[in-house]
Amino acid sequence: MKKNELKKQVAAVIQACLEKKAEELSILEMEKGSGAFTDYFVLCSGTNPRQVQAIADEVELRLKAAGVRPNNVEGYNQAEWVLIDYVDFVVHVFSEKARRFYDLERLWKSAKRLAPGDLKSAGAKRKPAARPAARKKKSKKKAARR
Repeated sequence: MKKNELKKQVAAVIQACLEKKAEELSILEMEKGSGAFTDYFVLCSGTNPRQVQAIADEVELRLKAAGVRPNNVEGYNQAEWVLIDYVDFVVHVFSEKARRFYDLERLWKSAKRLAPGDLKSAGAKRKPAARPAARKKKSKKKAARR
């Protein structure tokens, strides 16, 4: 997969997580020689089982609309740690307790941490800055009426 296409998909995941009010959103870019089986991990937390499932659902819906289906989904019914595997990236949606227990950021501490904004605008073309509209000069007649 092209790097730009991959970043667009990860950006869609980030947007889906944010839309469902995910907490502690974290993106890890895995190093090539680290033994990682994927390019990115997207991690976030939900405050209760329903929110964990809602975040996972939104991620799947967004990517399904773009024609991308997960290779595997695990843990959805328990809603403690939902793992959604898209091969080139993996989405981890945790309960707060499971997030603290597994602490994947510590486990993969060699990975580069990215901010959500680093990928949000991936692939988007930059629009040129808009010029301010020219002000119309007031006619002397209108100025005299005031």
